[in-house]
Amino acid sequence: MIDSLVKGRRSDVFEFEVEKGAIRAFADALGLDNPLYNDEEFAKQQGYNSLVAPPTFPWKFILSMPKPGINVDLIRAVHGGQEFHYERPIVAGDIIRCTIDLVEKFEREGSSGNLTFYIHEIRGEDVNCNLVFRAKTTIIDR
Repeated sequence: MIDSLVKGRRSDVFEFEVEKGAIRAFADALGLDNPLYNDEEFAKQQGYNSLVAPPTFPWKFILSMPKPGINVDLIRAVHGGQEFHYERPIVAGDIIRCTIDLVEKFEREGSSGNLTFYIHEIRGEDVNCNLVFRAKTTIIDR
């Protein structure tokens, strides 16, 4: 059952350490060959402290975090969209602290019945509370 009072719910803070191996594996899985993602010396020559994470890398954080305000059967759920906005690149060695807020929930009639849309905003900050990225994700329960 869907809780009608879910909007505005926030997750606990989840902390993630960004590792070189995780950046390399993520880039490799996506077929990305940019040397910023897999050649630390090249990344340092470009002015970074270490490897740079690909733009969709925070998806690794988001997948592992519980989404506040929803309790859906993942077999029936659909990923409806994703956006990322950066204040700065994520680099190996960063510790990113993330929260997820449920910012919108609405229903629409679909061809197979009622659809419930959950829109979450994610904030990722460094250990000094500086914003690193914001993301928005849409989950559709069918």
